[in-house]
Amino acid sequence: MRKLANAELHRLEISEFKKAEKTPLIVVLDNVRSLNNIGSVFRTSDAFLIEKIYLCGITATPPNKEIHKTALGATDSVDWEYVDSTLSVVEKLKASGVCVISIEQAENATMLNDFLPIPNTKYAVIFGNEVKGVEQEVVDASHNVIEIPQYGTKHSLNISVSAGIIIWQFANLLKRV
Repeated sequence: MRKLANAELHRLEISEFKKAEKTPLIVVLDNVRSLNNIGSVFRTSDAFLIEKIYLCGITATPPNKEIHKTALGATDSVDWEYVDSTLSVVEKLKASGVCVISIEQAENATMLNDFLPIPNTKYAVIFGNEVKGVEQEVVDASHNVIEIPQYGTKHSLNISVSAGIIIWQFANLLKRV
């Protein structure tokens, strides 16, 4: 097998990305402190044509050199907005008909491999702080909680890894409904 050259990847220009039909998925970062994690979420969101990212609480915003290191320009392609309160974003999204899901380990959480999206539904997924996770009041306000099944001795994943798994799975599932 021959590796493809960059010119063969048919990447969208930023103007094309802005006009492209988006995956009906919004990402919300709830008090994410690592600039590298924020940049990684932008880059993954670009890869899967995510509609928008909300940066909440202590989550840093572009332009930022450390975010740019991992985002590699995705802060220019993916729409984003800073809002101080994650809870206010959740309420706004719910009021506009978006199904809001916290990504967390919680009682009665739906395992990712058991989740089936509802056709013609837009989703928002919330990722929390690297230490504390998604704030409890945000979990309480969510329509559902999804947990990524884990089988080893560690029961946590880096937020950028979690975002990659969740965004890929949602993008995959939402293309089928």
